Amino acid sequence: MRLRRLQVTRASKCGGLLDWADIWLGRAETETNNQPLEPLCLIGPNGSGKSQFLQLVAEIFQAAWHAHAPGEERDSANSDAIFELEYLIRPSTDDPYVLTKLSRTAKGKYAGPIELHVQKGDDWISVKLGTSDFGRHLPSLIIGYTSGDNETMSLPFMVSRAGYANSVATAALAKAAPAEPPPDNRALLIDYGTNLEVLFANLTMAKPEVRKDILQHARLEDLASCRCVIRMAHSAAPKAPASAKKVGGRKGIQLTGELEDILRKLKRSATCWHLDEKTESYTFDYFVDGATRQALSHFFHSALDLYRSLHKFALLNDLVIPKSARERMRKAVRERRFATRLPEPQQDDMVFAFEEVRFHPCSDKADRTPVDYVALSDGEHQQSLILGLFSMIIEQNALFLLDEPESHFNPQWRVQFVKRFLNLHVERGEQDVLLTSHAPFVPADISREQVLIFKRQGHTLEVSNPEIETFGANFDRILEHCFEIRPPLSQLARDEIEGSWTAMTLESWKPHYRRWERR
Repeated sequence: MRLRRLQVTRASKCGGLLDWADIWLGRAETETNNQPLEPLCLIGPNGSGKSQFLQLVAEIFQAAWHAHAPGEERDSANSDAIFELEYLIRPSTDDPYVLTKLSRTAKGKYAGPIELHVQKGDDWISVKLGTSDFGRHLPSLIIGYTSGDNETMSLPFMVSRAGYANSVATAALAKAAPAEPPPDNRALLIDYGTNLEVLFANLTMAKPEVRKDILQHARLEDLASCRCVIRMAHSAAPKAPASAKKVGGRKGIQLTGELEDILRKLKRSATCWHLDEKTESYTFDYFVDGATRQALSHFFHSALDLYRSLHKFALLNDLVIPKSARERMRKAVRERRFATRLPEPQQDDMVFAFEEVRFHPCSDKADRTPVDYVALSDGEHQQSLILGLFSMIIEQNALFLLDEPESHFNPQWRVQFVKRFLNLHVERGEQDVLLTSHAPFVPADISREQVLIFKRQGHTLEVSNPEIETFGANFDRILEHCFEIRPPLSQLARDEIEGSWTAMTLESWKPHYRRWERR
């Protein structure tokens, strides 16, 4: 999959900055390129619209999935945007590229329905909404990543999460169990809060070479052990209403049949487990070896399957947050005006949490004492999460939208970042990656056609490719041509040097000035 062009008539966001934007995403002649990943890097000053652009792309595809399969994407974060998005996609791995156009036009004062057309010869053929062919021409997954508390980027993913959580709650409290579990959503937000779920899934399910890819930067060899807990009747958790159908005699949180099945799988794959009947708390200990991996692989199809299973329990943590805070957040999300996330519950109050995660250090270390997860730096957390994300999600036509994925890296890691995630030892389908950055390191590893400079001119947005070839360029040239830093010096030192130079110049001209005065 390759995004090609986005024309925006109305974005319904960011103060109109993206309105009337016509953004070519480059990477021409992609039809003949066999690379599964060709990242597109968005650079530019803070506030130039990069994150808002990623958000709009996520909202467009979320709206398309909501219109096509409302059981999977239950809501749309942006039902008012007027746009036309062109992209190349292979509906399946054996199909040729199809130029596809997803659009929504205005119908009077209001936005019309989502429409999808595919190019055949010189004609655009409409694809009927709700058919399997419509879904095959959409990204299979929309994956968002944010390195901090960027709520602009998070909005459509939080809407998706809220819709899924509501479906789960409805199914759990239904008088009769539904025939099928609530379908998984198409939009996934991966951030610091999901790091341990991503790590555990990858380091127990992936091949040895992939585990090495994920951990070698931190000088770790492998996952040694971990403990996770599930508290069903904790004092902080709300109690089920008397009218609810209580599955398995549960006193506290009621689970869907799907969650009960995941709980059973966790019991059967753990090295050992314990139930505290008073608080209905389960403790699962995993001593990670070949037998543990074999057991998990028997019950879970892939690392992504294990991750999504764990994350479904992690979503229950919202239940221990005061109802007033949850309602306030839901209202703010609906009105697109929130500024903060939900408060995080205390570790001991969480329904689902990881505890005591430890790693084997590299074999060349003299001290072989297991390393605790909390001893890792922010950069080590971030890199293992990003590499784990690309190792775990290998589905054809997945779309990654990453906001500053290398923000916590040291310069040496930033130099190696693109190489590391492109060279992971996984077989992936064709996917697309859009990422933002404020540094010259990513642009230096990709061609100029894969770099877009965002520049705000008053109330309008200008987007262009760099004038120079970025692949292989030194960082000073990229800083000069892409970030307008001339010369590549920090401002304080530059001011002092310029001040000293001015003083020296004036001093050298004093004798000439005195001679002129005597005349």
